[in-house]
Amino acid sequence: MTPSPQKNKPVVALAGATGHLGAYVTEAFLSPLFRPHISSLILLSRQPTSTSPKLQEWTSVHPDLVQVRIYNDTENVTEADLQPLLKDVDVLVNMIGSKRRSYEFKEALLCAFCAASTNSSSSSSSSATKLYFPSEFGVDHTVHDFPQAEWDKKKAHTDLAAQLAASSHGIKMKVCRIFCGLFLEDSIGPWFGFDTKNGIYEVIGSSTDAKVSFTAMRDVGNAVAALVTMMSVEDVPADVHVAGDTLSLRDVAGRMEEAGAGRIEVREVDLGEFKGKVVREGTGNPGVYLRFLMGEGKIDHRSRQEGGLGDENEVVDPNEERWRWKSMKDLAVESQGRPNLE
Repeated sequence: MTPSPQKNKPVVALAGATGHLGAYVTEAFLSPLFRPHISSLILLSRQPTSTSPKLQEWTSVHPDLVQVRIYNDTENVTEADLQPLLKDVDVLVNMIGSKRRSYEFKEALLCAFCAASTNSSSSSSSSATKLYFPSEFGVDHTVHDFPQAEWDKKKAHTDLAAQLAASSHGIKMKVCRIFCGLFLEDSIGPWFGFDTKNGIYEVIGSSTDAKVSFTAMRDVGNAVAALVTMMSVEDVPADVHVAGDTLSLRDVAGRMEEAGAGRIEVREVDLGEFKGKVVREGTGNPGVYLRFLMGEGKIDHRSRQEGGLGDENEVVDPNEERWRWKSMKDLAVESQGRPNLE
């Protein structure tokens, strides 16, 4: 059965719905908290439902809400190919990852969304304004003072979205970027200098001065769903900074020690020297840059009054009345102080 649009409720499309983050965003929209507030959930996928256990589960449990539309992100994909998949869609959440030619596909998807909206004869939602979430969901690269290929592509994609929003005929489109800092589940590991196996944390810069923000992927999903369902499109901010926890890396070590990691040796590396070498040599891997961005305090999602980049937790979850955010202490307790040990 194909779900039909319901008046005054948005039709939401998720690109990359079964991916690393996408699965959490999908689960958020299908949760009892947000499910009643959407008309239908369209999952854009490269694979048919028959080959994806997640798609099978979601379509079988919510047959009147979930619809799967298959796309092909080959080199020959065009805006015209994607446009039919976005018919009647009010909100598009783009969670396509970064891989070869992914930005060409993202551009085609964005253009198809605008074209499908322009050609739509009517809107199923209470507002004629469409809402687009580009594939950010990381650090706020607008404050960086260096070039980096991946983040430069994100900037260019946002510029394109703004141009399309300004030039679209007959529709309005709002663009919302969500910056969540570092994924809580993925960040305390050797790739960022945290050797949980041997109890050694290598920190770029001061381990006590700079604050770093971490957000669980479940909470990112809830934040997206809250922005879509709990406020009017016109009230959605252009940039949203959220964080499940913000603390110094010395405090991260302390949380892990308290949860059973044993003593953790924290070693500090000169920030200027490390950053200079990374920027000078250049790399396509953002992870190396993230290490010195932590030390610079540029992944700090506290309020601007506190010296951070901004904090919109209260916008999406006032007084934590909708859900409780996962903290570094929670991660420490569930991993006995040694996350990503293997």
